[in-house]
Amino acid sequence: MDIMIYFLLYYAVVYMGNAVYGTFIPVYFSSVGASPAEIGALLSFGPLVAILAQPVWGAIGDRARSKNAVLFALLAGSGISVLFFPVSNAFLYLLLIICVFTFFQTSIFAISDTITLEQLEIQKKWSFGPIRMGGTIGFALMSMVFGFIARQHIRMIFVVYALIMLASILLLTRFPKVSGHQSGGSKVKIWVLLKHRRLMIYLALNFFLQVTLGYYYTFFPVYFRSLGGDNSLLGWAMVISSLSEVPFLLFSARIFRRFSISVILLVAGIATALRWLLFYLFTDPFQVVATQVLHGLMFIVLTVTLATYINKEVPKELKASGQTLNGLLNLGAARIIGSFFGGLAVEWIGMRSVFLYCAIIALVCVAVFSWLGLREERIKPAVNPSVHL
Repeated sequence: MDIMIYFLLYYAVVYMGNAVYGTFIPVYFSSVGASPAEIGALLSFGPLVAILAQPVWGAIGDRARSKNAVLFALLAGSGISVLFFPVSNAFLYLLLIICVFTFFQTSIFAISDTITLEQLEIQKKWSFGPIRMGGTIGFALMSMVFGFIARQHIRMIFVVYALIMLASILLLTRFPKVSGHQSGGSKVKIWVLLKHRRLMIYLALNFFLQVTLGYYYTFFPVYFRSLGGDNSLLGWAMVISSLSEVPFLLFSARIFRRFSISVILLVAGIATALRWLLFYLFTDPFQVVATQVLHGLMFIVLTVTLATYINKEVPKELKASGQTLNGLLNLGAARIIGSFFGGLAVEWIGMRSVFLYCAIIALVCVAVFSWLGLREERIKPAVNPSVHL
């Protein structure tokens, strides 16, 4: 069997965990009596730990004799720690467990992408888009299946997630060994990345758009139920958002040959602003479900574009650190702001109104980036503007 088939299966399985935990943990917290402000706090303190954990795991990955062993530790740690959630409903206890869980969970995808992209450089026959599409399909299937389970058994979220992590570990054992590029003694400081002006501009745009996504991931499940949607329909909403990623993943290579990265990221920003505006305008759950198709122009575009750009442009000694720096901003700082301050804003103006402010934030990002990012390309054209996916 082609070795990359195992990577495809791995992405399909590991992203099932995202569908279970990311979609339904706010519903679980709500079911045990947590207020919107408490939910926002719980889902923002985890990313606070991620800000500390991401650079640590990135540095370990770059220096490790086997990045596979680092990924094994992340999968095992998140799979074990998630089982401790239902022990108590006390706020401080949940806060502690979510911090431990996030310490392992938030770096899984950055290290996974690092290993996969480096292996793709060796294989040549595959590209990242089709491999990453496995994650999209896995997420969609699990969203649909667990949506039905969650209607009556929301507490199953933890056991199912742990089993998914176990399956991911079994697939990881089939991966070829990938060593850290600093494992031989060559040391490059992570601060080198800060001198990469264009990367910093791209990361800045991604950061502010991810702040709005942080609010969405924390409060959309609760908001959707407040509109009259049940957990089953919520599962279908996540299926639509996941499947909407498929066109970009299938045609990403052509898209990147035809358009610059700045233009593609700009389109993602416009789609983000439009989506949050529609969330504010629509109050029927079925209308909201329809807007989920815009997800395919947002999260996956930002994620795949930046992951591939980092793998191509940063020094090889900092590939894992570059991916985890991206994860630090997106899954750490941005999620903290989106979750915590989003929770406070909900208490002041309501969930629906916050989506309007998210749309405004995205529009401002588009305006600034359309001047700054495109200006940067005109001043200093990329050596190789087309990024192979």
